Amino acid sequence: MAEAEFEDDHFCFVCGDKNRDGLRIRLTYPEPGRCRAVFVAERRFQGWKDILHGGIIATLLDEAFAHAYGGPARGAGEAAVTAEMSVRFKKPVRIGIPVVLEGRVLSAEGRIVKCESILSGEDGEVLASATGKLIKPRKTVLEEVCKESSPGGKVPSSSLGRASRFSAP
Repeated sequence: MAEAEFEDDHFCFVCGDKNRDGLRIRLTYPEPGRCRAVFVAERRFQGWKDILHGGIIATLLDEAFAHAYGGPARGAGEAAVTAEMSVRFKKPVRIGIPVVLEGRVLSAEGRIVKCESILSGEDGEVLASATGKLIKPRKTVLEEVCKESSPGGKVPSSSLGRASRFSAP
């Protein structure tokens, strides 16, 4: 998928309002490079009894990276995807209890964006945290050639092959 093809169709598992099976969290943006949401996990997302599944926790922390970087225009602005993530699970996240998700950009240099995110209780106790790197996709040589020579600058999907994959610098 070319960078220009990133589009928010509101079906994201975490924040998409059209995804009835998703988490449907609502994020706010207190300042550039930061995001925040209050989330109450439903039982259908549990792992062990009354405890939020660790994969869902990691997913929330990952989503906070994207929103901290993209802000309220996420999907309409510059795109970036998670390339690396390290998660620390500190305490169980209980089903049915409000938790606070926060994300922030630590730095952005070239194509690499370093972020951190935290999931905490309403009392501020950290339940899980993550650090990670987002990468802004590089436009491939093939995409640049097609942009100049094909109608509308579109790259036929049959032509992309390995050239459309993201790669770290």
